[in-house]
Amino acid sequence: MLQEPRFVQSLFGAIARRYDLANHLLSGGLDFFWRRRAARIIRGWNPERILDLATGSGDVALTLRRHCPQAHIVGADFCVPMLREAVRKGATPVVAADGLALPFAPAVFDVVTVAFGLRNMASWQGALHEMRRVLRPGGHLLILDFSVPPPPLRGVYRLYLHRLLPTIAGWLTGERGAYKYLGESIERFPAGRAMCGLLESAGFADPTAQRLSGGIVSLYTARV
Repeated sequence: MLQEPRFVQSLFGAIARRYDLANHLLSGGLDFFWRRRAARIIRGWNPERILDLATGSGDVALTLRRHCPQAHIVGADFCVPMLREAVRKGATPVVAADGLALPFAPAVFDVVTVAFGLRNMASWQGALHEMRRVLRPGGHLLILDFSVPPPPLRGVYRLYLHRLLPTIAGWLTGERGAYKYLGESIERFPAGRAMCGLLESAGFADPTAQRLSGGIVSLYTARV
């Protein structure tokens, strides 16, 4: 099963040390733009407490720190080797936590972010319910994740996603299987209206969807 937690945990643990290098190269540096776009939106919400769920190596948390210096930012992830990379880069505090059972009281965060992480969780609906639980009334959710772009980019993107990317990433990280999984998980992850419907069914209001970089990434927002 692709989203079996132990599989996902071991997969990201195996690529943790070269995760950032692979991200930057394989996205052509667009990952910096995606994070800045998200951080600028969040800055407009003027949050005091932010949870960066599936924080991984901490790049989103560090970007948020620069854009929202007044906010207390907590990173959470269930892959300890990835958290070690985040700590090494200064993205603290961090908490080892499962997105389906967060160790936080209800209504304690103004914003929850999850970038390229919801797709890897065993239950998207269960994770969204947990995010809603820890958000205060009026709080915001921001999701950033890969999506399959519309034509005419779709065919070229799928060729890259399923053929070229696993080969290049396998050379960079030594873990070709991790990036084969990436392509498969992107194909079956809900996007656009489907994701907005999933957010509404989890109790969120006013979901929005934006395509970035031609649709290879989508940015979603919603509120409690």
